[in-house]
Amino acid sequence: MFKKTDDVIKFIKEKGIRMVDFKFVDMFGKLYHITIPAQNFSLNMAKDGIGYDGSSIPGFKRIESGDMCAVPDITTGRMDPFWEVPTLSFMCNSVEADTKEKYYKDPRTIAQKAEKYLTDSGIADKAFFGPEFEFYIFDKVTIENEPCATSFYIVCEESIAGRGKSEVPSPGHKMIHKQGYHQAPPLDTLYNLRSKMVEEIEKFGIKVHYHHHEVGAPGQSEIETSLKPLCEVADDTMAIKYVVRNIVEKDGKTATFMPKPLFMEAGSGMHVHQYLSKNGKNLFYDKKGNYANLSKTALHYIGGLLRHGRALTAFTNPSTNSFKRLVPGYEAPVNLFFSLANRSAAIRVPKYATRPQEKRIEYRPPDFTCNIYYCLAALLMAGIDGIKNKIDPVKEKFGPYDIDIFNAPDKIKKKIIPLPASLEEALEALDKDHAFLLKGGVFTEDIIKSWKEIKLESEVRAVRNRPHPYEFQLYYGI
Repeated sequence: MFKKTDDVIKFIKEKGIRMVDFKFVDMFGKLYHITIPAQNFSLNMAKDGIGYDGSSIPGFKRIESGDMCAVPDITTGRMDPFWEVPTLSFMCNSVEADTKEKYYKDPRTIAQKAEKYLTDSGIADKAFFGPEFEFYIFDKVTIENEPCATSFYIVCEESIAGRGKSEVPSPGHKMIHKQGYHQAPPLDTLYNLRSKMVEEIEKFGIKVHYHHHEVGAPGQSEIETSLKPLCEVADDTMAIKYVVRNIVEKDGKTATFMPKPLFMEAGSGMHVHQYLSKNGKNLFYDKKGNYANLSKTALHYIGGLLRHGRALTAFTNPSTNSFKRLVPGYEAPVNLFFSLANRSAAIRVPKYATRPQEKRIEYRPPDFTCNIYYCLAALLMAGIDGIKNKIDPVKEKFGPYDIDIFNAPDKIKKKIIPLPASLEEALEALDKDHAFLLKGGVFTEDIIKSWKEIKLESEVRAVRNRPHPYEFQLYYGI
């Protein structure tokens, strides 16, 4: 939207902007913001940013050295549609308060370092990514976590159970369990909400391919957008999640990107389409490619993703809830192999993407509990490692397996490496295999250490130490 700060100041005056919002992301992918009156925005503020307490942001700073600044990226300027007063919003990099050096844990900084590492390698000049946005929309969610009460209660009027419990009279149309995929109205009651989301998303300059009801009967939806360069699509991802949550909130509903909010219903993934480009040419396409017109570059990139797949899971699926989605029977991948159009594969090569500029791969394990900047940077680093070391996924027995892997012969199953089955297992894999992430100073040993320690203490152990409601059913009467 803007190329220089003077353009921003001119826009503020001409459009009557009254507030300027500085948005930034913490180590774990959560969005924060600071707001100033528009008349306070200046050339110096655009350059130096606005101060905040980094010790109050999870994973960032200690209390004795907490001062940081959020520096706006002028090119990300967008009108925020959810404020009552005209508000211009920017995504920011977090920097050191005194030197203004980019903070090494800052998610946007890591994404930008990964992009630079790619261009410096000479392999490509751009990495394109496109996440698929799957999420649930519910009418009511009640959560309780106390020493004598642990529960959650969900109501969605689309489901059979929800229609029965809702105060709204049931018209007889009910979404059947696990049969929500592409259902039409009146079964799909959320199409108007999704259309509102798409309208706002496109006002942000983000092109939407389509939206539809997903498999999950009670309220699962999907929006798919175009592929863009790494940092740009990560910024877009934060914007889309922001839009989705605020649109449904205005309608009296609630949205969640949790991987598995409902037992026995489809989970919500973040399938990531990706390819590399150089001088405008898609490097993943080769007309003479022996498999699905994939180039050797693409195959080596695939090899890198699959060789490092178990370690990548610590960044692509970094929650205890992630591994309640990664189970057989729900089109969620549980094994590291690649295939053409096979949705049980960790890497699917879309069969419909046949033209040279469309050729891409889809990495299916990730979910939206990830820090999108860390996640995409880690995927790119694994792919670059595969290209640099010419990792052949066929020789390493990562496929292709164009079969139903769950009913495959045992001799094939024994060749396939599974994804981790828990967050703790994923963190252990990262501990053993992260040298590829350190190349070019993109990630650091301190980031890996902090990530593991905080995830173990704040999530793995916190969940493990609490009695689960199902345990009462299993053990209360013993």
